[in-house]
Amino acid sequence: MQEQNHPLYIIDRENLDRLLVKDSPENSDLVDLARLFLRYEGFPGAYDLKEDMKKILSAWGLSRDTLNNRVRQIWQSGYRPGSQQEDGVGSGFDTSDDAAG
Repeated sequence: MQEQNHPLYIIDRENLDRLLVKDSPENSDLVDLARLFLRYEGFPGAYDLKEDMKKILSAWGLSRDTLNNRVRQIWQSGYRPGSQQEDGVGSGFDTSDDAAG
């Protein structure tokens, strides 16, 4: 089977480079790594990405099963990508009765 190039390789390379330097992952980091494992599972190529994903798991002291279980819990708790950054934007403060003054 011939090695293929994935159309999202460059973006995924940047994400993995970011994750490689993380000592302690946040929820979004765990979700990103699990997503990348799924994307490249069975893909005939991007072997460097696959190796880096394994290195990250090892550095974080996780197995694939542990990662998947933690990510499942994260999603079940109501996690949505980007929600942490959006929480502080557009709060009810600007629509309070005092603002109508």
